[in-house]
Parts: sequence; C-alpha cells; structure tokens
Amino acid sequence: MADTRGMDAFVTPTPTPNIAAAPPEKPKRHSIGITSDSFLAELNLLLAVLPPAIRASIEAEPLEELMEIVLDLGRLSEARYLGHRYRVLSEIPVSQADLDAVVNNISAFSGDNRAGIPATLHRISCIRNRQGTVIGLTCRVGKALDGTIDPILDLVESGQSILLLGPPGVGKTTKLREIARHLANNQHKRVVIVDTSNEIAGDGDVPHPAVGRSRRMPVPSPDKQKDVMIEAVENHTPEVIVVDEIGTEAEAQASRTIAERGVVLIATAHGSTLDNLIQNPMLADLIGGIQVVTLGDEEAKRRGSQKTILERANPPTFDVCVEIRDYNTLAVYPNVAEAVDHRLQGWTLFPEVRQVDEESGSIRVLSSNVKALPPGSLPGTATGGLSNEMLGNATTGLKSSSSNPALLNTIQKNADKANAFKVYLYGLNKDYLQRICERLNLTHVQVTTALHEANAVLVLNGMARPGSKLLLLAKDYEVPVTFVKANTMPHLQRALREALGLETPLLDLLQQGLKPGTAEDEPQGGTAQALEEAREALAQVKASGDSVELGPQRSFIRRLQHELVENEGHKSISVGREPKRRLKILPRE
Repeated sequence: MADTRGMDAFVTPTPTPNIAAAPPEKPKRHSIGITSDSFLAELNLLLAVLPPAIRASIEAEPLEELMEIVLDLGRLSEARYLGHRYRVLSEIPVSQADLDAVVNNISAFSGDNRAGIPATLHRISCIRNRQGTVIGLTCRVGKALDGTIDPILDLVESGQSILLLGPPGVGKTTKLREIARHLANNQHKRVVIVDTSNEIAGDGDVPHPAVGRSRRMPVPSPDKQKDVMIEAVENHTPEVIVVDEIGTEAEAQASRTIAERGVVLIATAHGSTLDNLIQNPMLADLIGGIQVVTLGDEEAKRRGSQKTILERANPPTFDVCVEIRDYNTLAVYPNVAEAVDHRLQGWTLFPEVRQVDEESGSIRVLSSNVKALPPGSLPGTATGGLSNEMLGNATTGLKSSSSNPALLNTIQKNADKANAFKVYLYGLNKDYLQRICERLNLTHVQVTTALHEANAVLVLNGMARPGSKLLLLAKDYEVPVTFVKANTMPHLQRALREALGLETPLLDLLQQGLKPGTAEDEPQGGTAQALEEAREALAQVKASGDSVELGPQRSFIRRLQHELVENEGHKSISVGREPKRRLKILPRE
C-alpha cells in the first residue's frame, strides 16, 4: 500500500522516490480457455446467430482480439478489435431480414435493450426506431480473462470496499468477474453478484463458470437493481456483494446501506475519474456526499478560504477508488476520504499509478510520497483547483517513450487519435508551444497542468534547480524532463522535438558526415561522438558476442543510437533511470 503520511511531505523536503519493487515476472495474462474447446464453442454460439456471409468474413481473421460486431440497417457491417482497429465485413448493406434473423435466435431483450446467449458471456444490445423496431445491433464478444486483477490483488484481498471507474470498454466488468471468482474460490468468501442484464455471470439460469463459486442474483429490470442489492444482504448472508454500473441516486443509497451493514462492496460506477463522481450530484454519496458549509469570519481567515466552502458530508461508501485508464494502467486512491477532502480544497492529487508490462506481465508501481499539494504549489494550480481535464484519462503508457522508436513511430502515425502526448510547461510560453504544434501539425500534443499526467516536462533553464519540488515529483512519476535554453520559439521547438523523438533527419545528416548544431548544445561531447561510441560498441558486440552498455545520453540521442543499432541488424534497449539512462546493445540471438 502507498505511504499515507498526510501533508508532512509538503512542509518538509520532498522524500526520495518511492517506486515499489516489481514482483517476479509472470506469464503474460491470457483468456481462460482462449484456445480451448469450451471458449471456441461459446464463440461459435455467437457466430451462429449472424448472417452466413458476415460469419465467414469474421472467421477469416484471428479471433483473439475481436471485441464486437456492429450491424446497422442499411449500412455496412463492421468488426471492431482491440486497439481501435476495425474492418468492414461485407460490401452488402445490412438488411432488416439480417437483423430479424439475429433477434429471432437470441433471448428476449430486457428493459435496457440488452440480450444474451445462454451459457455464454456475450452481450447483444439493440437500437430501436421510434416505433420500437430493431434497426441496429451491437454484439459484444464476452471473454473471461485471467490476471486482469493482478495489479490490485493486494486491494482485493484487503477486505476493503473497492470502486472501479473508467470509460467504456477498458475492462471494468471483466475485472469484476475475476474479483468475484478470486474471492469465492481462493479467499472462500460468500460472494453474491447482483447481475443486471446478466452481464457479469452470463445469460441463462446457470451462472457462467468464470464467476467460480459466486452466487448470482439476476435483476429483472434496471430500475430494480437497488431492490435486489438490498434483498441480497437481507436474504443470502453475503460477505461480499459485486455490482456493475451504479448509475442512480437510489442505487448509491442502496450501496451505502450495504456498507453500513458490514458487507464488502465491489462495484463500478458511471464516470471515468474520481473528479466525475465529486461533480455528479446523483452519485456523490458513493464518496461521502458533498455539502455546502458557511464558515465564521475567524475560521475562514484561519483557513485562508472563502466563507462558503464545500465539504464531505459523510464517510465514503468505498474505502478505495481505482481509475482504469487503459488496459495496462490503473490509478489508485488508497484513501478515498482523504482524496475527496483534498480535492474539495482545490489541491492537486497524485494517485498511485500501477502499470502492467504487456509482454512480461510484470507490474510497476509509481508512487510519490507527496499525495497532494495545495493551490499555488505548482504552476497552473494557483486558483480553481483541478479541472475535469486535469483528472481525465491519461495515456501514461507513453511515459519514457522517448527511448522507444517503435512507440514514437506509433505516436506520429496516430497523431489525430485520442492518444494525446501531454506536455507540462514550467516557465515557458504556452502560446509559443501551440503555434509550434500548428506549424508542425502535431495535433496530438496537448498542454497539461497536472504533472502526474504528463508524458514530458519542458522547463526553462534556471527555473528549476536540482532538488526542487518540480524535479523530484517528475522523478517520482518517471516523467522525462527536458530543459529549454531560452523562452523563444526556436529553442522551445528544439526541446519539443527532442521530447517527442522527432529528430530522425539528424541521423541522415550525420551519416553524410554533417554535424548539426554546435558542441555546446550537445552533452557528452556532441551527437556525432555519441553515434561513434555506438558504432564502436557494435563492433565490440559483433566480435565478442556479449552485450555492451553505452554512456548516459538524453532521450533523442538515445533514439538515434537505437536506429543506428537497428540498421545493423542488432537489438538494443534503454536501461537505468534519468539522468543516467543509457543504451544497452544486445548480441544477435
């Protein structure tokens, strides 16, 4: 668990980085039965209800990353995959007969226009016209995944109530399903799933094996969910109740009733961030409720605030809040009460970020001992506290990306997509950066005022000295820092290109014997010298067959070294931490 020493960290020198040691590597997480006969049988049940031409097109490609099939009347059918990829399945528009054929082969739609296929986790949702006729279908492929809760397994086993937040499609329901199975099978808890639309435990009267020994209480219609939640506590003596999609004030009140009876509650709610709940009057009760308090003159003066302020009304229903930012990144608030109190005071929050390496399955925990800072402690937080954007979804998976050429290429190719590259400016002109981005067509670059969300920090020389709070916080969250010599557009453009790794033309110039810039602009004796060091190390690797480490270099020079090594048919990785991050050249396998 993260350090919770309160705000002592603000009045004393900022503690050293607290990056938890990663546990032993484990196999890459996988779908339960992803290649087994049982999973293929379930998938075939979904494909069997589709028109033959569409089914044949789907089966022509691997099915592991298939997320959903979309059928809309008069339009081309689509298959959607992980990573925002999609493809057209047929050049013939979907007809009403195609839709009716699917509807006739599945269970009846419930009040929320959802249906399923018995003994599977698949979900089929419909779009109706004003007369009630089905004119569109979204067929979501249901998978039971193993290992999705590994980053928060300590929280799940702690006996605390946990609230999961996140945008649609990031795996909230999948995590609920695995949590229920783990608590019932491995922790031997009495787990009851309140299953609206049969989405957690599958369609039909028999719960899907993916929920293990958990018991499931179906909800006849969405407006009855609150009643079934209370009924589960009163009639079935649960130790843990699992609920998906708390979205109304009545359901929030039912959640509080459950918590007050000593039952652990694991749930998801409508909202992407903790800030969304604070600003949602219907769901604010989940985090303690918000009330307006009028202070006396002396108390307002002592606090340095206005006389009318917002405060938390009650203890939160949930002890822990987890924001699911993407499939591999989660932000954890281990003390919801403390986080909400800080947020209402306009303080900048620094959650505990947990990341999963998709290849090895190892887990990194990025945790700063500074949990929150009052307004004015950092640029951009002088007044008004945090905006919704500041606490929104952060693509933290792009951090430290400047040493990964493949990821940088992806950033450039997907500049118009939602994977924004967020830049934190310190002592620099925001308008200059925006004009540079317009000129270079860098539409994916955004300025952020939340340091923990940034993918890069640009600092004016002399504004942040070694040991300053800004640099220590950036180190805690492993955000690369680039210093800018002067607050001018040319210098800012050079720093931005370095942060993004957009210095590829330099390699071509150097290979032609031309040296860019001057020696005083380059650390470690210049870019040309760094590349010459890489060439000599390559020769040594080829001769000895052993890996060789180079000297520390900044991000864009390491990228040039990466490209040089790859051009020679070898692989390289970046090791160490800033400012001693360096290249390691590997021998051929």
